[in-house]
Amino acid sequence: GPNTLLLDEPTLGLAPVVIDKVAEVLVSLRGRGLAILLAEQNLRMALGIADRGYVMETGTVVQEGRAADLMNDPKVVSAYLGAA
Repeated sequence: GPNTLLLDEPTLGLAPVVIDKVAEVLVSLRGRGLAILLAEQNLRMALGIADRGYVMETGTVVQEGRAADLMNDPKVVSAYLGAA
C-alpha cells in the first residue's frame, strides 16, 4: 500500500458538509500512519489537521512552522483566517 498521499485543493468547490467529511477522512488516514502532503486554500481546515504548515504567496513560502503555531500567529490570522 501507499505510504504518502499528495492532494491539491481537494475541497475546492465543495459544500461545507462535504469539506467536513474530507477533513474526517484525512484525519483517519493520518491516524493510520499515512503521510499527507496537502496544498489547500482552506487554511483553517488544513492547519486543523496538519502537523506543519507552509504559507505561500505567489509561489514563495512566506511563513512556516508547527500548524498550531501558525493557527495562533496574529499575522496569519489577520491575513488568511479573516480575523483581526
